[in-house]
Amino acid sequence: MKRYRDFLVTAEPFNSEILTSIMWELDIEGLVEDVNCIHVYVNELGSVAIDNVKEELEKLKEQKLLLNYTVEETLIRDKNWNEEWEKTINVIKVSDRIVIKPTFRDYEKKGDEIVITIDPKMSFGTGEHQTTKLVLRLLEKYASAGQKMLDVGSGTGVLAIAALKLGASSAIAVDIDEWCFDNAKENCQLNNVTDSVDVRIGVIDDVKESGFDLITANIQKNILLEICSSIVEKVKTGGFVILSGLLDIDEDDVVKSYTAAGLEFLEKEQMDDWISLVFKKK
Repeated sequence: MKRYRDFLVTAEPFNSEILTSIMWELDIEGLVEDVNCIHVYVNELGSVAIDNVKEELEKLKEQKLLLNYTVEETLIRDKNWNEEWEKTINVIKVSDRIVIKPTFRDYEKKGDEIVITIDPKMSFGTGEHQTTKLVLRLLEKYASAGQKMLDVGSGTGVLAIAALKLGASSAIAVDIDEWCFDNAKENCQLNNVTDSVDVRIGVIDDVKESGFDLITANIQKNILLEICSSIVEKVKTGGFVILSGLLDIDEDDVVKSYTAAGLEFLEKEQMDDWISLVFKKK
C-alpha cells in the first residue's frame, strides 16, 4: 500500500482559501481542511518535501498575508481524499437569508431563504471563510434589482450568483485560474443563472466593459491596491464597490488608496480579524 506525507499546516491568521490555493500550486495528492489548519497530502515517493511547503508559506509571509506558520510532517497510509475532504464541508448559514449548500449535502429551504448550491471541488471554498461571508452579507444591503455587476477574482462564482439571486440583472465573473473558470461555470448551471452570468478567464483589465453598478473583489490587499484605478474606472457614478480579503490592519492603506482615486468610503464590516470595506463612486 502506498504511503503519503501528511503536512499539517497552521497559520496566523488562518485563511483557508489562500492557503489551499497556494498549496495546490505544488504537486500534491490531496488537501483537507481541519479546525484552524489544513492537511496537505503528498506521495511519499513524490518530489514535494517539507521545505517546498515552507517555501510557499514564506511567500505569503513576505506579502504580509501571514504573520507566522508551522508545518509538521507525518507518514500515513492511503486514503480516499475526496471522501475525507467532503466530511469537512457543511451547509453554511451566512445570514438569516443566505444559505450556501454544497452539492453533496441535503438542505430544505425555509421561508424566503436564498439557497446557493456550490460544487466547490477540493481546492475552492464554499463560503466558509469570514471574508466571503462578509461580502455576502453586504450584498444583501447593496445588491438590487437591475444592477450590472462585476466580480473580480470570482473563484467559485458564489458572489456573482448571490448578486443575481438578490436582484442584479447581469454579472461578469472573472478569475485568472482555469479551475475557477470551470467551477464557476458549473455552479452557475447548478443555480440556473447561466444566462445572466458571464464567466471569464483573466484579470480586471481584460474586461472591456465599464459602467458597473456594483463591483466586488475578495482578494488580498496587494492585488486590491494594484487594481484600484481599474476598479474606479469601471464602476459607474453612484455605483458601489465592496472589497474584502483584508485584515483589519489593512484598512488604512486600502481606504487611503481608494478615496484618493475618487471613491467615498461608506462602511466597514468585520468578523474576527477580517474586514470588508464598502465604497461609492461620487
